[in-house]
Amino acid sequence: MTMNAIKKRQLFNLFGGAIIVLWIVMIGLLVRKVHFKSNEKHIEIKSNPAAFETGHRDWMEIYLKDSKIGYSMTQINPFGEDYLIWEEILLKLNLMGQASVMRTSTRSIVDRAFLLKSFISKIDSGIVSFRVSGKVEGQAMHIDVGEGSGKKTHTIRLSGPPVIGSGMSQFFKGRPLKVGESFKFLIFDPSTMAQKGVLVTVAAEEPLVINRIRYRTFRLETEMWGQDLIFWLDEGGNILKEKGFMGLTLVKSNAATARRDLAGGKVYDFYEMASIDVKPKLKGADRLTSLRLKVEGLEGRYFNTDVLNQGRQGFRDGTLEIIQEKRPFKATYAIPFTDQSGEMKPYLGPEFNIQSDDKAIVETAREVVGDKKDPVYAAERLMEWVYRSVEKKPVISVPSAAEVLRTRAGDCNEHAVLLTALLRAAKIPARECVGLVYANDRFFYHAWTEGYFGRWISMDATLNQMPTDATHIKLVHGGLEKQADIIALIGKLKVKILDYGYD
Repeated sequence: MTMNAIKKRQLFNLFGGAIIVLWIVMIGLLVRKVHFKSNEKHIEIKSNPAAFETGHRDWMEIYLKDSKIGYSMTQINPFGEDYLIWEEILLKLNLMGQASVMRTSTRSIVDRAFLLKSFISKIDSGIVSFRVSGKVEGQAMHIDVGEGSGKKTHTIRLSGPPVIGSGMSQFFKGRPLKVGESFKFLIFDPSTMAQKGVLVTVAAEEPLVINRIRYRTFRLETEMWGQDLIFWLDEGGNILKEKGFMGLTLVKSNAATARRDLAGGKVYDFYEMASIDVKPKLKGADRLTSLRLKVEGLEGRYFNTDVLNQGRQGFRDGTLEIIQEKRPFKATYAIPFTDQSGEMKPYLGPEFNIQSDDKAIVETAREVVGDKKDPVYAAERLMEWVYRSVEKKPVISVPSAAEVLRTRAGDCNEHAVLLTALLRAAKIPARECVGLVYANDRFFYHAWTEGYFGRWISMDATLNQMPTDATHIKLVHGGLEKQADIIALIGKLKVKILDYGYD
């Protein structure tokens, strides 16, 4: 790794960037709650149309521990025979000392039972933007990602009717709750393009004080990806408070108060909050070729530890060993890769945010690689091109390869997603990885890439490493739906270094 890269490793603590995508998923779950689906048949659940005939608007203040960092607004209005739901979120975060702002806007059309019919969602960080829209037809949802000539269409199968929930409160209005009751519901998350079932339980009846006002409330609890989510509802079924992971809390507010005094209290560095302290400290981490660690906090049904026992990693009895791949690399094929078994199909084609068939991405890959047929040579050229061409900046957004190619800016997420798309465009199997990397005496959540050359080889376009140093701990590989599994580990992992080595 060059001296310039080492300096960037110290100056641009971009490694925490992988946590941003996961956090967007979690805050989306809190704000875009979906309508609960009871243990009875869905058709037996009756909505309360009168509650929304003249329009309905809710404001929530968003806190990270004791700092106010944003707000959300949800408005519901009649729209012919349907409802129009308008949701806005603004977040102001401290990312490695820089103030970063994210705005999301979602407009959904739902029927009178709050069954989702269509939606348009946009995330804008000022540097990059991510736009996705969808329409439900039968048991499928047709998804459009991007705009104009760059728009790509995907279809996902639904396991049941997606019910948007800004209608959650209308389900509870006038419905008496009992401690011990449980409800099942499905959520659709536009940021991961995935649907997930969740069980919610009425855990307790308890008092709650907000702005010196005492409420009698019901506390509802659920678990998503191994993290607890808690909701407090008043006797009228209105949501007063919500609490998620990493100190994320939403509190009921009003239009005047919600938008005031953002980050007025203590400002937390979001990347630092999600990082993991470790002892002893490492020197020359970028030169490590082997690493052995004791890892705690992997228990639970939400995280599959199989990936820790693949490729350059071995995991047994809580001990993880990483051996860096050895050079020289010699591929077992020439470009283009021929997928005779079909095993590599998921790693050769486009995904909703890895637009490897995008015209500009295909042309860029062709320009960088030229007529070379050696996949190792081509992969190194593409990695170096991304490293040189993409400005290192923290970004709050869902990473999109096409958008990164246009803006030429981003953190580890953007570097990884663009390199993955370019490799696939060059007919080299590739996949995203998310895990941990060592920097500044801590482990940070980080994203990088693996390319297939007869075996999987790690590549980090943020650091210009192929293979990556041994402090890269892969926890998952795959798209955003798979990456969300890491949410179960945040705040729970403990790491102790047992041994390490250099060549």
